[in-house]
Amino acid sequence: MSYNDYSDQELILGFEKGESRYFEILVNRYKTKVFTYLVITVKDRAVAEDLFQETFIKVLKSIRNGKYSHDGKFISWVMRIAHNLAIDYFRKSKQLKTVSNIQQDGELDLFNNSDFSEITIEDQIIDNQIKNTVKSLIDLLPADQKEIIIMRHYKNMSFKEIAEQTGVSINTALGRMRYAVLNLRKIVKENGIVLTVR
Repeated sequence: MSYNDYSDQELILGFEKGESRYFEILVNRYKTKVFTYLVITVKDRAVAEDLFQETFIKVLKSIRNGKYSHDGKFISWVMRIAHNLAIDYFRKSKQLKTVSNIQQDGELDLFNNSDFSEITIEDQIIDNQIKNTVKSLIDLLPADQKEIIIMRHYKNMSFKEIAEQTGVSINTALGRMRYAVLNLRKIVKENGIVLTVR
C-alpha cells in the first residue's frame, strides 16, 4: 500500500508520531487546490505563494501543538486558514494605503480620504468571500432557523410576514432568529472564521 493511499487522518496521526514525510504527502495532496484558491482570491501569484507557505506553516504548527481535531475535515480546515490569511492580507493592504488628506493650502480635504475612496476590487473580493462564507454557515443551522434567516435577511420579510407564512407566533419567529444568530456566532467563534473587512 502506497503512502498516497493513506487517509488524511492516517497521515496526520503518523506525522504526530514523528513521520515527517507524512506532512509532505498532505501538502502535495492539496497544494493545487489551496494555491489555486489563493491565486483566484488575491489576483497576485507572488502574494498567493507567500500566503500558501504561511497557510501550511500554520497547519504544521497547529498539528504539532495538538490544536487539530480529527473530525475528517482536514481540507476544509486548511481552506479556512487560507481564507482567513487572504482576508488578513487585504485588511493590512487597506491599512497601508494611506491617503493624504491635507491640501496644499493646509486645509483638510475630507473627500481625499480612504473612507470616501471608491470600492476597490480587493474590497469586492473580500465582500464576496464573506457573503459566501455566511451562506455556507447558514446551511449548518437547523431547518427552522435557516428558514427564518433567509426570509428575514435575503427576502426582507417582516417578522409579522414570517410568522404568517410559517404558521407560528411573532414571538416564536423572534426566538428562532435569536437562536439562529447565537448559533452562527458560536460556529464562527469555534472555527476561528474571520468575517470582518477592517
